[in-house]
Amino acid sequence: MPKSRPNFPAQDVLSSAQGSVRSREWEGPTRWTEYLGPDAASRSNAGAEGATSQNSSISSQKGLNMQWVYQLTHVAEGLMAKMYRLNQILDYPDLVNHIYSEAFWKAGLFPNYPKICTLLEKKFPEHHSKLQLERVDKLALDAINDSAEVHLQSMEPWIQLLLDLMAFREQSLRLILDLSSTVITLLIPRKMMLQTYNLLHSMARNDRDCDFYHRLIQFVDSYDPPLKGLHEDLNFVSPRIGEVLEAVGPIIFLSTDTRKLRNEGFLSPFHPRYPDILTNSAHPMRAQDLANVTSYREWVLFGYLVCPDELLRVTSIDIALVVLKENLVLPLFRDEDVVDYGRTASPSNLFPLAIHNETRCSILCIFLAVNLLILTVQHILLHEDYQLYVLPRILESKKMAKSGRTKQKEADLEYSVAKQVEKMISEVHEQALYSCDGIHHERRVMLKQEIGRMVLFFTDQPSLLAPNIQMVFSALAFAQSEVLWYFQHVGVESSKSKTARVVSVENDPNDPTIGFLLDGMDRLCCLVRKYIAAIRGYALSYLSSCAGRIRFLLGTPGMVALDLDATLKGLFQRIVQHLENIPKPQGENISTISCDLSFSFASSYRLFSDIQELRKDWLTVLMIVTSARSSINIRHLEKATVSTGKEGLLSEGNAAYNWSRCVDELEAQLTKFGGLKKLYFYHLHLTTVFRNTMFGPEGRPQHCCAWLGVASSFPECASPIVPEEVTKIGRDAVLYVESLIESIMGGLEGLINILDSDGGFGSLEMQLLPDQAANLMNLTSRLSIPSAKSPKGSYGFHLPGYESYPENNSSIKMLEAAMQRLTNLCSVLNDMEPICVLNHVFVLREYMRECILGNFKRRLLTVLKTDSDLQRPSVLESLIRRHTSIVHLAEQHVSMDLTNGIREILLAETYSGPVSSLQLFEKPVEQQTGSATEAVCNWYIENIVKDVAGAGILFAPLHRCFKSTRPVGGYFAESVTDLTELKAFVRTFGSYGVDRLDRMLKEHTAALLNCIDTTLRANRENLEAVAGSMHSGDRIETEASIKQIVDMDTMVRFCIQAGQAIAFDSLLAEASGIVLKEGAPLIHSLLTGVANHLPDEIPENKEIRRMRRVANSVNVAGDHDFAWIRLILEEVGGATDGSWSLLPYLFATFMTSNIWYTTAFNVETGGFSNNVHCLARCICAVIAGSELVRLEREYRQKHSLSNGHISESDPEAPSYASIDASIKSTMQLFIKFSAAIILDSWSESNRSHLVAKLIFLDQICEISPHIPRSTLESHVPYTILRSIYSQCYSNSSTPFAQISGSSPRHSPAMSLAHGSPSLRQPRGDSSTPLSNTHDSGYPKPSSTHGQDQYEMDSFGARSIDSRNRNVRRSGPLDYSQSHKSKFAGGSTSTSTGPSPLPRFAVSRSGPISYK
Repeated sequence: MPKSRPNFPAQDVLSSAQGSVRSREWEGPTRWTEYLGPDAASRSNAGAEGATSQNSSISSQKGLNMQWVYQLTHVAEGLMAKMYRLNQILDYPDLVNHIYSEAFWKAGLFPNYPKICTLLEKKFPEHHSKLQLERVDKLALDAINDSAEVHLQSMEPWIQLLLDLMAFREQSLRLILDLSSTVITLLIPRKMMLQTYNLLHSMARNDRDCDFYHRLIQFVDSYDPPLKGLHEDLNFVSPRIGEVLEAVGPIIFLSTDTRKLRNEGFLSPFHPRYPDILTNSAHPMRAQDLANVTSYREWVLFGYLVCPDELLRVTSIDIALVVLKENLVLPLFRDEDVVDYGRTASPSNLFPLAIHNETRCSILCIFLAVNLLILTVQHILLHEDYQLYVLPRILESKKMAKSGRTKQKEADLEYSVAKQVEKMISEVHEQALYSCDGIHHERRVMLKQEIGRMVLFFTDQPSLLAPNIQMVFSALAFAQSEVLWYFQHVGVESSKSKTARVVSVENDPNDPTIGFLLDGMDRLCCLVRKYIAAIRGYALSYLSSCAGRIRFLLGTPGMVALDLDATLKGLFQRIVQHLENIPKPQGENISTISCDLSFSFASSYRLFSDIQELRKDWLTVLMIVTSARSSINIRHLEKATVSTGKEGLLSEGNAAYNWSRCVDELEAQLTKFGGLKKLYFYHLHLTTVFRNTMFGPEGRPQHCCAWLGVASSFPECASPIVPEEVTKIGRDAVLYVESLIESIMGGLEGLINILDSDGGFGSLEMQLLPDQAANLMNLTSRLSIPSAKSPKGSYGFHLPGYESYPENNSSIKMLEAAMQRLTNLCSVLNDMEPICVLNHVFVLREYMRECILGNFKRRLLTVLKTDSDLQRPSVLESLIRRHTSIVHLAEQHVSMDLTNGIREILLAETYSGPVSSLQLFEKPVEQQTGSATEAVCNWYIENIVKDVAGAGILFAPLHRCFKSTRPVGGYFAESVTDLTELKAFVRTFGSYGVDRLDRMLKEHTAALLNCIDTTLRANRENLEAVAGSMHSGDRIETEASIKQIVDMDTMVRFCIQAGQAIAFDSLLAEASGIVLKEGAPLIHSLLTGVANHLPDEIPENKEIRRMRRVANSVNVAGDHDFAWIRLILEEVGGATDGSWSLLPYLFATFMTSNIWYTTAFNVETGGFSNNVHCLARCICAVIAGSELVRLEREYRQKHSLSNGHISESDPEAPSYASIDASIKSTMQLFIKFSAAIILDSWSESNRSHLVAKLIFLDQICEISPHIPRSTLESHVPYTILRSIYSQCYSNSSTPFAQISGSSPRHSPAMSLAHGSPSLRQPRGDSSTPLSNTHDSGYPKPSSTHGQDQYEMDSFGARSIDSRNRNVRRSGPLDYSQSHKSKFAGGSTSTSTGPSPLPRFAVSRSGPISYK
């Protein structure tokens, strides 16, 4: 609830207000302290008293005190701000139709009883006692009576506002009695307010009306409607206002002639017809006129509206027509061009009209008519109001002239003029509807060109800025007027219908000239501020030289003949004295003279005092010579001095006045002509136009500075009389800047994303597949033959040179334009000064950095997934590189390190905790892990390793990747798991991503190993029985014991999953090693050398173990699978139970699983149809790893026991050789019993699974580096295996010869011509297929390296070193020229003689029939 004024009760306030109204004395600051503030009021009063006491004779002649006018202007500003706020609170009620919104009644100002309050307003000015309100709403009236005191207090501040308005009107009338009446319109709910307040007052004060009720009734009623009261108030000064409007006509005509302004160079710093002349002196006296022409136009619109009889002047018709044709609406408040408070309303800003009007009327007539016209409404609908209030007066004059009340000649002329005015008012409305937008658009284009040239010229020639400063002010004022006009007319269209006066329309806010004008104004203001010292120095130099010229003019015969009175003589002498007191510049460089002139504080104070007194004295002279009471008028002064052939006294004085303001009021003038703070009231439209034009075809990135800069002045619109406005306008200004910054950053992101799209840089990266390229080459060659017919289709690809044709290079132009805009925008944002709005500082460079890096992060997370599923790592890497290249392009134009920010984002998105093998610290709990790494790793685990989607994931040993029977998401498994994709994954996510995926694989495998441990513990007795029966050869007991094992098939599936995880991690380690070798070959070489020379001691210390883990993670540590399983068992504490000694027997029992009934060997992949080959990998790795962990544990236990018995010797520490022997023994045991179970279970009626099982055992011997290939030969003759492989490959679609001669990298099958454990040079038939260098299921990248290993095997140089065993190259079978050869395991092969290959190649029969 609004509070009444402090320190005074409500009744005292109102009574004192009434007393002050009746007072006939000037109260000054005592009355208006609330509106002026105590400091301003005291200064104004002191200045007024000083001026009065010092120049009493002058005051008696001119009858004015400009200081009081200045004070009343500030009071009017406060009154308007209060009434504007009142309308906001009441939600802008419709007073004509008595329509009030819900917010009006909820505001708390009026009692929420619409029937009573609305009736009081409609029956105004009838007293409430005559309305019988109890019949209208008895309950409401009782409720109002009960809360009368509360409502009375809430309305007192606004009733006080009405009293202030009435007092303001009366004091204005006394101040300018012979000039004008003040102009006030009351379009607030003043009737309801006054009637309701009086009703509440009578209820609370025993039916007694308030003291001021009848005076306010008369005051409010006199302005109903407002313009009618204005016509009566200004009737007696109407002729003087008409003279003023006629005087400004020529300047208005010039300002509307765009062609003349351009062709004759009124706004050009150089001569329009002689560009080499760098000074435009064609129209030196028009500069100030053009700077104030906006005010002149508004004076015309207001003047003829409040003084309609002045339109009957012959010259007034053209003046009004020109201005009315360009406008539909005219804001009256909250628009500084109309009510320019402060500087514009000060006396020093009133001179331009008086200087050039050549009439003897006072300027205050039109000044007050303009500046005090309206207090509450936002705008005037010009044509409607002219038709409602001006046209009836014209018609009345026409009727009087027709009736012949005047002389015939004068009557004819008056009738003719009235008829023309009637026609003009009736037709100009339609003209304005169709032409005003085109007129102003043409003017904006002209200003865009002129201001652009002006900026370039003054930037290149800054020394000419000071002499042309008035032209700069004119250009700024023109641009300011056009920008404001554009936004004042956005969304508003005048209607000729009286019932619907305003129609909101959809305006197309795509005019790019607004941005150019704002940018031009901003750059001009920056130039003026940059060279402000030079401009002030030039102004002082001009004033110093002006003293002699004015002294000379005062002594001319014409001035002597005028016989000036003592007052004017004294004023002229004081003016000359002020000019002579100005110091002369030292040296020729006047730009060195700054504001302080390097003087002391006292000297500077005297200088500014002289300049201010100079302006006051010259203004006093003007007021005297333009007064009707003065014997010497303005024409006398001009004619008396113009005959000298030089500038007259009036021109010299006006020029001195102008240049004096460039010394101490230069910043104020710049704010007046170039300020755009009134755009705050259109900031929503401003934002819309910015968004539609900034990134349009004609938008310019450098315009951002101007669009943002206008917000700095928005808080200046707030009136201190309404404290809440400061907060609201400040908040709106901040929101405006944030909205624009959001749009700018959105545009920046858009430009980056355009370049980062498939139609951007992506179109430059398109590569054809080999078959596509071949087809296109064939097509091109056919088209080059004249006789060849053009094919119907070009396979969807453009021919070479397609982009070179002009009609096809739009994409290239788009790329060039986007790149140009991106670099320009980055450069502009980097160089932009901080935007300050109240206590908020916006640094665009920081916003740009956050935008670019934030967009990169969002794009990274977006491209991780496609519409269907995960993005391929190679594609993801390509997209990241493409986006990074765009960021690097932008980085070249900004002074900040964006690359480091990209690295930080990539690190943050890939970081998933410390790398387990390299970093020993623990991850902080609060530290976030990378979402990108988590997403990709989870996808691989769920869809590839675990195959939760059931896509039939199979590991293909020959192709070194995983395959799927149907797509996993959007791709088949091989598209995301081959070595190329995994290398891209490693390069993209780095060591953190690799470590995270490795840890997830370990967790999954550890869970599966735990299942093995559980199975061993649960079936220990059964396994022991199996082991005993196998060693004793009891087949029946063995089969019975095997059948007692629980969930064997489930265990087999778990082991297959573990084998898949092992295979995937092996591929990941291989890819990591390749990437490390490519990126850091020295580190890779160092790791390889260190891994080969690590000590073989067991147990290993922590550093040696860490080094092995690092080497194993990049696949340079020998047997990766064995080391990886060992690490998992050590981390989870596996293989600690004695039941793990039964592991080979458990694995041997897998040969009886039902899974073999669905198992088939696939020669295309080198594996089995249901991933059983992964079971082989799991068995080899788990047996080896568990043996090492078991032996190491036993050693530690023995060592701990020996420490308790000193007499006993310490146990011998195991070495890798002894561990290898133990692993070999266990593996041989597994092979032996597995072969026995397979052969025992075979029968003539049940042999479908035999082939798969035998190939499975052969693959185990091939995979494991701990046993020789010949281990299986002692249990299964090689002739049987040879026959099996021959049968498989002969049934495949791949020809035998092609298989044996193709590269293992590209071959989908194993080689049949594979070397046996001992290989010698072939003898016999040369056509016999020989051993080739084909890899088995696990080929190495280099075929040369594989050939070397074959040569080592051919000479029987098999070593027990794990590294050499791991790279052993042997394949399925080729035993054609085998000879007896010894191995480390002691196994030999005695088969000699010619190769059996031809027999099996041509026959499908063998030792066993496979039908």
